[in-house]
Amino acid sequence: MNAKGRVFRYYDNVDTDVIIPARYLNTSSAAELASHCMEDIDRDFVSKVHKGDIIVAGANFGCGSSREHAPLAIKESGISCVIAKTFARIFYRNAINIGLAILECPQASEKIQAGDEVEIDFSTGLIRDLTLNLEFRAEPFPPFMQALISKGGLINYLKEEEGK
Repeated sequence: MNAKGRVFRYYDNVDTDVIIPARYLNTSSAAELASHCMEDIDRDFVSKVHKGDIIVAGANFGCGSSREHAPLAIKESGISCVIAKTFARIFYRNAINIGLAILECPQASEKIQAGDEVEIDFSTGLIRDLTLNLEFRAEPFPPFMQALISKGGLINYLKEEEGK
């Protein structure tokens, strides 16, 4: 599984309430959640994001409440991966459970800039900033977790396994 896209850049401590504001949590529609993704910190996000784009952030990305709405809104918006210095543990787990690819890589988090074109090889953890001609290495997920993410999350993975 690989990803390639343009970067949206954010800071440390981006919490789930700015990823998807609580006023929109009364919907179960992933598309509706995505239409409000990041709007409190980046009004232009939903109009500029394209399928495959990548978020790069600082430390403690996804802190705050434990709801799955935040990674779901990001994934449904078209983001293929979030790279951060660190993730809040509950966001990390929720992202994997819903099939949003995430990578912790402090060096990439510090160097990659908004608008850069980035390519990721999830099997090796190689992150290439094509704009700056830099390479970074994140710890790749084990094959089982890569399969879980590539299948779209835990529920889809289990359904497919059950059908075998």
